[in-house]
Amino acid sequence: VGGALADQLDRKKLIAFTQSFSFVFLVILTLLMATGNLKPWHIYAVTAILGISSVLGQPARSAITANIVPRTHLLHAVTANTATFQVGAILAPLAFAVAFTRFGATTTFAIAAVSALPAAVLPLFIRTSGVAEDSANQAPMLRRMWEGFLFVKAHPILPGLYLMDVGVTIVSYYRIILPLIADKLFKAGAGAVGVLNAASSFGGVAGTFAVLFLANYRAKGMLVVYATLAYSLLLIVFGFNTSLWVATVILIGLGASDAIGMTTRQTTVQLTTPDNMRGRAVSFHSVSAMSANNLGTFEVGFMSEQIGAGNTLILGGVVGVVVVLLIWWLLKGIREYRYP
Repeated sequence: VGGALADQLDRKKLIAFTQSFSFVFLVILTLLMATGNLKPWHIYAVTAILGISSVLGQPARSAITANIVPRTHLLHAVTANTATFQVGAILAPLAFAVAFTRFGATTTFAIAAVSALPAAVLPLFIRTSGVAEDSANQAPMLRRMWEGFLFVKAHPILPGLYLMDVGVTIVSYYRIILPLIADKLFKAGAGAVGVLNAASSFGGVAGTFAVLFLANYRAKGMLVVYATLAYSLLLIVFGFNTSLWVATVILIGLGASDAIGMTTRQTTVQLTTPDNMRGRAVSFHSVSAMSANNLGTFEVGFMSEQIGAGNTLILGGVVGVVVVLLIWWLLKGIREYRYP
């Protein structure tokens, strides 16, 4: 739905509208906390609402990048967006924890609300059109979504990229079991979990910036193949490893290879999709990625209970290698595609 809206409505207004939910509901949480009326269900409800608004706005946020930035600099723009997200994912929980400890919940919610306001207003000041080509097409929503699916299906490289992401992520979503890994494999506690998470995040940021040096590499599909294959092989090594510090190095590599694959997929969507389809193509990428993460959380958690954390990592890595090689072999678009 978010992708179809991004291709039909003014993307700037859609971004501003969906971002305004964060400001409004953080203000509501602030008032509830200040008056002593905040209940747990309020937090759950706001979290759900903000999750929905974020999903609806994300295709527009991604699709408008190509309208703002010259095509020759699009890779750098997508990389900067991804790096900003990676850094924000690291710093935001830390900033919230510090503010909560020092100022209390009410002030922390108020700070968050004030911080959310610029994100709701600034998109309206973007000095380029937010309207997609062919936005006058008033076809029903389901038909526009179906058109997006048919476009992605016929694309020479996107189906393979999406399938590879889903197939590997489902069996290798290691982040969910890092506490179990720290406990069972390294006999360590919360401090080790923090080190492992930090290593993965650092690798993610480093890998995102590494994509800049690969800007002129035309075989985008093969770049994702190499990155995903490296990710799967490192996962196997991670499963056999029993040293915390070696694991830290491996996790940097895992984070980097994952980020290279993710950033290249996002860039390829932007570079190879016409403006009137970009929102829907981005949306299908987001849906496949989020579905894989959710399924991966279940699969990896379940398998860890059955065969242990280390064996789960090894199995996930082996399956990942098989998935990558099968897609490389069966889908020639991955092998042959070259960006002009």
